[in-house]
Amino acid sequence: MAWWGQKPHYGGVEYWHSPERCGWLNKQGEFIKTWRRRWFILKQGKIFWFKTDAVTQETIPRGMIDINKCLSIKGAEDTINKPFAFEVSTNSESMFFIAETEKEKEDWINAVGRAIVKHSRSLLENDRGDYTSSS
Repeated sequence: MAWWGQKPHYGGVEYWHSPERCGWLNKQGEFIKTWRRRWFILKQGKIFWFKTDAVTQETIPRGMIDINKCLSIKGAEDTINKPFAFEVSTNSESMFFIAETEKEKEDWINAVGRAIVKHSRSLLENDRGDYTSSS
């Protein structure tokens, strides 16, 4: 797939410019459950994160969440007992994030929530079969 010196392909998303939403969030590590500050970018149905906010075409994301796999996004202060926390759930896992303010938390929840709705709608539209024809 990625050969001849090509970079990994992230669904054709040019995450290094014109993000739908971006900003600093603290993310809990997948294996070592420490909190790390990361730069997040939401664009074209994907959430990418990076160590720094100096993202260029050469920057490789530290990770990515595909909105198509997201079931929900909701506040999680009570779940993990931290202010400005929210949770993104997929079929296989729940990931926790902490924003710097209540407004940042709400803005992320709204932006990702809108992206989830938008992508589920486009999946439904693409899935419409022709039920009128008989075989």
